Amino acid sequence: MAAPNTGEIFSRFARLKNDRAVWESHWEEIAERVLPRSRIFTGELTAGDKRTSKLYDATAALACERFASAVESLLTPRGARWHQLRSTNPMLNKDHQVRLWFDQVTSIMFAYRYSPKSFFSSQMHEGYMSIGAFGTAGMFVDEHPEGGLMYRHVHLSDLYLAENEMGRIDTVFRTFKVTARQALRMFEDGDLSSNLRKLAAEKPDDKVELLHVCCPRTDRDINARDRKNRRFFSGYYEVKEQQLIEEGGMDDMGYILSRYNTGPREIYGRSPSMTVLPDIKMINEMSKTVIRAGQKAVDPPLIIADDGVILPVNSKPGAATFARMDGRSQAPIQPLFTGARVDIGLEMMEQRRKQINDSFLVTLFQILVDSPSMTATEVLQRAQEKGALLAPTVGRQQSETLGPLIERELSVLSEQGLIPPKPPILDEAGGEYEIEYVSPLTQAMRAPEGVGILRTLESVQAIAVVDPSVMDNFNTDEITRSLAEINGAPQRIMRDENEVAEMRGQRQQAEMLQAGAAAAPQLADAGLKVAQIAEMGQQ
Repeated sequence: MAAPNTGEIFSRFARLKNDRAVWESHWEEIAERVLPRSRIFTGELTAGDKRTSKLYDATAALACERFASAVESLLTPRGARWHQLRSTNPMLNKDHQVRLWFDQVTSIMFAYRYSPKSFFSSQMHEGYMSIGAFGTAGMFVDEHPEGGLMYRHVHLSDLYLAENEMGRIDTVFRTFKVTARQALRMFEDGDLSSNLRKLAAEKPDDKVELLHVCCPRTDRDINARDRKNRRFFSGYYEVKEQQLIEEGGMDDMGYILSRYNTGPREIYGRSPSMTVLPDIKMINEMSKTVIRAGQKAVDPPLIIADDGVILPVNSKPGAATFARMDGRSQAPIQPLFTGARVDIGLEMMEQRRKQINDSFLVTLFQILVDSPSMTATEVLQRAQEKGALLAPTVGRQQSETLGPLIERELSVLSEQGLIPPKPPILDEAGGEYEIEYVSPLTQAMRAPEGVGILRTLESVQAIAVVDPSVMDNFNTDEITRSLAEINGAPQRIMRDENEVAEMRGQRQQAEMLQAGAAAAPQLADAGLKVAQIAEMGQQ
């Protein structure tokens, strides 16, 4: 299958660059005040340069960090199983072998995802930071050279995106720079240009710009399984030479793109930083003013008696102004009070800080932390409120980020032969699956369901004292399994329904035998008495 035309690829690349240009100054302005280490959208910065020279207030930067940490702890908490797999067929989910297989696959995914060599946690955190600051984040998921999974956060400055007719990002152009020596090692068998090979031999540490293109294939053989007939085209190019180096393919797009929210007819996302950018800029300028006012209050400018010519007033902290002073009672040196109100400036800044923290949901995330003495009911109510307020954000992240992420992980692991074969009953049914999220936030949103079950049982117990038959209305087995599902308990701890039925049958049989054994002496004694009575009757 022929690769896309190289000329068309670079023509499209030029259009995508032009479409993105309007965002770059906006991102740079945000980066200066919210994420200074990401200031690489306009112009080149030398590694190690100071990037906080324009930052006088760290409220937004700290709020963005807390936002990223909070979202991570609620959606993808480290050390916890925040999702599980299940069949789309409800009847198959009742099969113990099917449930065990999905549980096993989920365990394999988490094991490779949180492997020390995968870097999932650190790269995911970078993504959440990018979402908070710029509203868009990208991550590349691929096979690790040593087996397993590899995650790499891609800075927004390197990404150029396009959507399909469904509003989903299905095309990614990514630029990156490597040394000539690295390019030669990465593409040993690739079609590198003679100029690049020459550069690698003469100046191996000089950098070259490469382009990675990932987009849907419009022409492919769906029955072929080679990489050049996969759903997505993957190609690496030399930008300067406009030459294809290596062609490949993927069943799922290797890039996972996240957006906080989007505006009409916009591809790139919008962030909490963009919502309160005026407040961020204002508090930054106010900080400079309040700092100067505070300096004047602590180290005020001085006015000094002078019999000569009156000079211009110098109001800088600690400055001296010579002036004629009336009255012999005045001290020769006095502070020059300008009337600056530092308290008013601090009050105005506090208002801006609250708005910034509200935009980054810091106030919402802090509810449970600030109220450690709440009752269980209050905690549940607050958790429910938090879940309701975060539902739009969570829903978008689950559908646009976590869902494609899990599908990509399954695709890579399956291609490496790391996923066990499906149970025959699942394979015959097509093996379709769905993702069930069991993150802390999702559990908080489902908590009322579990509480409703328990409260109903507690209420009915009072009636059961009078009429025990009322408990016949409840399927206790189903209640147990529902509570386990709501609380995110792994399937491996639950016994198969057939196994439970067998255990109960054995228990009932054992109880019957035990009851028979206990009744045997009594029956023997009764038989003896009957025999004695009969004997006496004969006499």
